[in-house]
Amino acid sequence: MTAELTGEHRVELVDLDATARFARTLAGQLRGGDVLILTGELGAGKTTFTQSLGAALGITDPITSPTFVIARHHRNASVDSDGAPRPDLVHVDAYRLESADALTSLDLESTLADSVTVIEWGRDLAEHLAGDAGWLDLELHRAPGSAEPTGPTVEGEWVTDFEDDVEEPRTGVLRTFGSRFTGLNLVD
Repeated sequence: MTAELTGEHRVELVDLDATARFARTLAGQLRGGDVLILTGELGAGKTTFTQSLGAALGITDPITSPTFVIARHHRNASVDSDGAPRPDLVHVDAYRLESADALTSLDLESTLADSVTVIEWGRDLAEHLAGDAGWLDLELHRAPGSAEPTGPTVEGEWVTDFEDDVEEPRTGVLRTFGSRFTGLNLVD
């Protein structure tokens, strides 16, 4: 992609309330067509963050991990203060995808203009969706010394973070790319 790094912000997410506040602040600046790439080890809180972001956007349906279905489209029935429709949320888990072509086959372009598209495990696969306007890349880290996520560990089985301790502190590093996110305001 041709978009350049325009900013880097470090955010301490000490608990679920802090995560929800950060998601609300970010959601207030997002619009249809925006792409947010989430990165972090298993159990870092990618789906938990997406749940908070969806709630802040006005999504009322439950947001669950799309690990096994790859993509979920959450329609948004709410409107903003001017009566305009708020963006839908498209939540993608690219963990099992091996290339940008595999991501392209999901036809995310058809929902892009009217949605905020969040792609877990999307780094180096999804940037092309945003084009030159830019995208956000949020890297989440568990606290040093935190417990490893639970789940199957037998070779060949998928490990999930469904039983993760979501109350332990996280650190987020939000990188902005392109002109669309120049001057992003992360203060509540």
